Amino acid sequence: MTRVALVHDWLTGMRGGEKVLEVLGEIYPDADVLTLVHTPGRVSESIARHRIRTSIIQRLPRATRWYRQYLPLFPFAIEQFDLDEADLVISSSHCAAKAVVVPGRARHLCYCFTPMRYAWDQFDEYFGPARLGAPASRLARAVLSRLARWDAATAARPDRYVAISHYVASRIARYYNRQAAVVHPPVDTGFYHPDGRRPEGYFLIVSALVPYKRIEVAVDAARLAGVPLRVAGEGPELEGLRGRAGDAPVEFLGFQPDAVIRDLYRGADAVVLPGEEDFGIVPVEAQACGRPVVALARGGALETVEDGRTGVLVSDPSAAALADGLAAVRRSVWDPEYLRSRAERFSRARFVTRMRALIEETLGAPEGARW
Repeated sequence: MTRVALVHDWLTGMRGGEKVLEVLGEIYPDADVLTLVHTPGRVSESIARHRIRTSIIQRLPRATRWYRQYLPLFPFAIEQFDLDEADLVISSSHCAAKAVVVPGRARHLCYCFTPMRYAWDQFDEYFGPARLGAPASRLARAVLSRLARWDAATAARPDRYVAISHYVASRIARYYNRQAAVVHPPVDTGFYHPDGRRPEGYFLIVSALVPYKRIEVAVDAARLAGVPLRVAGEGPELEGLRGRAGDAPVEFLGFQPDAVIRDLYRGADAVVLPGEEDFGIVPVEAQACGRPVVALARGGALETVEDGRTGVLVSDPSAAALADGLAAVRRSVWDPEYLRSRAERFSRARFVTRMRALIEETLGAPEGARW
C-alpha cells in the first residue's frame, strides 16, 4: 500500500488552492496533511477529517492571523517536516510547500499554483516603496532576494511538476528551469449550477484581498461606471480598499461560506477579475452558475474566458477600461447553458482522471526518473 502525504502551504480558509487540496484528499483519504499554519474551523470537513500536522510557525504569536509576517521563517519550517514514512508526497504549492524534504525512496509530485510571486516578479505590488516606505522596502528586498535564491535552489526537489495552467507552466520553465504537465484545477460543477434566476443588478468579486488581485481597480471601475459592486473575501488590503471606495456603491461582505458564494454568483450581472490570475477558479465557478465574467486579458483568464461567449476580456489594466467592460457585459445577452457547458471542461471528474494518470506514471517510472 502506497503511503501518501499531502503538503500545503497554509490552511487559513477555503480558497482555490484549498479546493484542490480537498480533491487530492478525497483521492487519498488516509493521507496526512502537512501545512505551515492551520486555522481550525476555516477549512472544509473533508480536509479536517485528515490528520493535520503543522509546523513550528503554528506555535508563534497569533500565527493564524500574522502568518504572512513570518515569511522569512518558511524555508526553515517547511524543511523540518518528517516524511520518512511516505512513499508518495504531493505538494500543492504557491510558496514553500514544493521545497519539502522527502526520503530518497519516495516520489514527490508538486502541483504548482505558481512560483513565489512576491519573490520573483511582483515584489513592488507587495513590498514596494509605495506600500512600505523606502527604508522598509529596502529591508524587504534583501529578505525576498534571499528567499528567491532559496526558491530557485530547491526547485530540483520535486520529481515532477504539474502546473495549474499553461501560463504557470511557462513561469515554472522561466524561474525553475523545469518542464511541467498542465492539469487545470477542479471546479465542483455539481455544486455550482444555475437556478434560473435573473441577474439582480450588481457585479461581484470573490477573492482574497491581497495586492496582486488588484481589487482597487475594480473599486475605481465601479465608481466610474456607477454600478454596485459586492466584494466577498478578506485579507490585508481590506481597510485600504474601504477607504478607497469612499461613497462608491461598493459593499464588502467579508468571508462567506460556499453556499452564500453560490447564491451571489447566481444573482450577479457578472463576476469581475481585475488582476492577472495564474488560473482563476472563481471565473469558472461563475460560469458553472450561468454567469459571465469581466476579466483582464492576461494570464489564466485567457484559458477560462472566451471573449464575447463566456465574458468580456479587457486588454487594458486601467479602471476606465474595466468600467467599459462592465458596461459591455450589460449590453450583451448571455446563454447560461453555454456558459455552464464551458465550465464542465474543468470538472472534478476530469481533474481526478488526469491527476491519477500522472501520479501512476510517476510512481511507475524507473528510479531516478525526472520530468
